[in-house]
Amino acid sequence: MRRKVSVIGAGNVGATLAQYIVMDGIADVVLYDIVEGMPQGKALDILEATPLYNVSSSIEGVNDLERIEGSDIVVITAGAARKPGMSRDDLLNTNASVVRTVSKAIKQYCADPIVIVVTNPMDVMAQLCWIETGFPTHRVMGMGGILDSARFRTFVAEATGVSVKDVEALVLGGHGDQMVPLPRFTTVRGVSIIHLLSEDRIRALIERTRNGGAEIVSLLKTGSAYYAPAASTYQMVKSILLDEKRFLPAAAYLDGQYGIKGLFVGVPVVLGKDGIERVVELSLSDEEKEGFYRSVDAVRALVEKLT
Repeated sequence: MRRKVSVIGAGNVGATLAQYIVMDGIADVVLYDIVEGMPQGKALDILEATPLYNVSSSIEGVNDLERIEGSDIVVITAGAARKPGMSRDDLLNTNASVVRTVSKAIKQYCADPIVIVVTNPMDVMAQLCWIETGFPTHRVMGMGGILDSARFRTFVAEATGVSVKDVEALVLGGHGDQMVPLPRFTTVRGVSIIHLLSEDRIRALIERTRNGGAEIVSLLKTGSAYYAPAASTYQMVKSILLDEKRFLPAAAYLDGQYGIKGLFVGVPVVLGKDGIERVVELSLSDEEKEGFYRSVDAVRALVEKLT
């Protein structure tokens, strides 16, 4: 029997994620939204493409949260998107209401799922989901680090004139303006970019990465990024479903790692069939620690606004 992934929110991120999952044939998908007809229409459109993808996965659009019952993975993308001039944090109260409602439904209808939170502000929403569901911490996580790292990789590849395939990057901290791209751990075929680019150029790339989402929002004007966020979430879904044990950055619950306790924040993890199988602790320099703890403080301040 194929695995089941439920995507909560049939907007641009959710629908694109559903397409990626179905296109790869790794699971059946339930696409939920409160807007009548929208998830059904998008699901039907994706389903009619399966003969062209040469896959047998199914997808259905629903307006009833009971239909997520039995899901192996639930992805929460529902919530308001940013508009020009808004930060991710500006969405706090609006999206907290959505995540609370959805999290209670997940607890009611799903026995032992893994939950990936995409809704912004993502780290805080992951914390809220964990509080509302009461699930084990390794089964609740937030997507953000993969997206931020992908953006950093893109900009580094452009700056060095190499293929993105040869660039690896790492971003820690909250998925917000205080995120911490780490040049020392960002490499081109194993060579750190601190040996390839000037300090000024690296600082400019870090700043562009921090503002990567806002840059897209300012260009679109009526929406926010969705192709890269959906692709980033798909990488997490795939690593879990196929037990790939990928080493990826994600918002994970820290229970003393990095000196942080009781908070979801972006760190490197190993993702497999049981969710977050291990939090990887890196030895950070004083400067890296300072940036990381500043980002952690920003996440904690938002969490305290909810509790």
